[in-house]
This record gives sequence, C-alpha cells and structure tokens, in this order.
Amino acid sequence: MTDTDGTEPTDSEPESPVDRLRAHVSENRGGMLYDLAFAVVWVTTVSLLYDFLFSASPRWVLYMFMLAGIPAYFGFFISLEMAKSGR
Repeated sequence: MTDTDGTEPTDSEPESPVDRLRAHVSENRGGMLYDLAFAVVWVTTVSLLYDFLFSASPRWVLYMFMLAGIPAYFGFFISLEMAKSGR
C-alpha cells in the first residue's frame, strides 16, 4: 500500500509563508483596501469629534466611540451589499 498524505503541498499551493501571504493579498486586495479606508476614516472622525466636540468628556467616551466602529463597519458593508443586490 502506498502512503499518501493529504497535507503535502501540491503545485497549486504556495510553499512558504511569504508565498501564502502574497497569494492572500492578491486575492483580497480590494477588500483589504476598503477595510483600511473605513478604519482610517472612522478613527479620524472619532478623534476629531472627541478632540473638538467632546473635549470635556472622560476618556472612556473615546473608547466607546472607537468600539462603535465594529458594528458600524458591519452595518455599512452589509447595507452596501444589500444595495448592490437590489433589495
């Protein structure tokens, strides 16, 4: 009987971690760019709001605004997908 292990790399699988990272980035380039843009805009907006509008409020308000970015992110991209699908 031949010993066949399914974990051996094939020609279609990248072999090194750098190759795997390069393949992952090339497959998800657009999504990663959108994620980065959303994060930069959200953090900039929250920082400006906290520095100018809520300057007398405690520090935990800033942290709550930052945490609110998580549901805002998913809400924005889910509604964007729904709008694209024509619902």
